[in-house]
Amino acid sequence: MAAHAAVPVRRSFSTHGWALPATTGVLYGLYAPVIARDGGALSWGQFWLGLISAVVVAVGMYALRRYGHVLPRELRGAAWGAYAGIAIGFLFSLSGASIYSSVLLGLIVGAIAGGSAFYLFYTHEDATGHPAPY
Repeated sequence: MAAHAAVPVRRSFSTHGWALPATTGVLYGLYAPVIARDGGALSWGQFWLGLISAVVVAVGMYALRRYGHVLPRELRGAAWGAYAGIAIGFLFSLSGASIYSSVLLGLIVGAIAGGSAFYLFYTHEDATGHPAPY
């Protein structure tokens, strides 16, 4: 009887880990106080602003990547658009810009990100309507 070659076992690879959300959160949290301090010394308020911003951005991205697949593609695209728009609008408001320009920039970025995310989800689902596992 001939022996069969052993088939290597593929390890499951998940893209839903904490590496990308944590990296994005840290970078966002480092950038927010730099904008808010405007060249002065770092204060405790700016430290907490950066820390809380980092946690909120990281948890938001983790939640969208981990649990976003249960949403229909339209709502999933809108959720990514809202996430991007809020994040950019908040950073722009820290620079001292008016609330109207911050909201306008957030809406523009959110519409572009939401439309792009919807296009990605629409073009990458299989024939049964299920999203691709990413």
